[in-house]
Amino acid sequence: MQARHTLTASERSRLLPFVVASGEISPRDQRDLMERPFFSLSKTKRTTPILYAAGDTRVEVFGMPEHGMATIWDADVLIWAASQIVEAENLGLTTSRFLRFTPYQLLTGIGRQTGARDYGLLRAALARLQSTVVATTIRHGQNWRRQQFSWITEWEICASRNGRAAGVEIVIPEWLYRGVIDRSLVLAIDPAYFRLTGGIERWLYRVARKHAGRQPTGWTFEIGHLHQKSGSLMRPSDFAIQIRRAAASQPLPGYRLSIERAGVRELLRILPTDLSTHPVDNYVNSIRTSHASTIGTSHAGLSGLHTHKPQLSLWPETAIPALNLSNLDSNSYVDGKRRSADNPSCPSIAPFTGPGDGP
Repeated sequence: MQARHTLTASERSRLLPFVVASGEISPRDQRDLMERPFFSLSKTKRTTPILYAAGDTRVEVFGMPEHGMATIWDADVLIWAASQIVEAENLGLTTSRFLRFTPYQLLTGIGRQTGARDYGLLRAALARLQSTVVATTIRHGQNWRRQQFSWITEWEICASRNGRAAGVEIVIPEWLYRGVIDRSLVLAIDPAYFRLTGGIERWLYRVARKHAGRQPTGWTFEIGHLHQKSGSLMRPSDFAIQIRRAAASQPLPGYRLSIERAGVRELLRILPTDLSTHPVDNYVNSIRTSHASTIGTSHAGLSGLHTHKPQLSLWPETAIPALNLSNLDSNSYVDGKRRSADNPSCPSIAPFTGPGDGP
């Protein structure tokens, strides 16, 4: 994957950029992504498709052989982008699907280091996010209307004169952008989420935040059903072992896990331990649909709306009037019962070098 792309007929040539400055903001996640199997839970390259169906909801995810499917660690890029958009929208600023920022802002915002290896991992993550193909009926009503997209439709890493990555431009798909600017489809998450190291642990936290939320009685799932919802390639028995280990180690910030039995069924109960995680606008929806039928790294920091160190920005302050103000013109079981502008020319870009393995 080349780090530089031709701008002819690109979306960036038709969208005004949302220029991200810096500042501490609360991370937000998109609700549709929090419980369904949109990402690989393994750091090993995955090309086996995810095929998921629950009622009228379908999710299909395909990874390309060259890069493999986007992972749940790669999804940190999307969480960070969503957080920036929500914060700007809350302040009355106009946002865009075209985001412009520095690698430093993103990496520190999701608790990563900023060494050469980390920049290389970011490049690999962007490649996987672009090459992964998603088709879904979510937010398309009862009829099977296949909307297909990639998590990132375009990306470019620009380098400074010394060859160090200095700026990133990405375009996220319309499906994701609309799901972010709709406040009812976004939830705040605990910054400690970024410290979770296991793929299943990360997925479980997102399920817990989406379903259990702040409800005193929490939420209960059949473990076999969780396996279907996860899209994991593990055998059901191995997946159940991982869930039991999670219940023993209690890794989820703000939630407690316990294993229960209901006859021959093995259940996982998720209970909130405090009220530290708040939805952006609404409480967790009380209408719960969680039955699937088929299935074929420290706390968040910088991001947001304050002036960033000039040496960390690819674009001079004169190109960002009033910083982000320039964007004003841019474009189960519950208690035992089942419920169902044109892109300005980048500085000359040296080839981006760094390891190609995933985060």
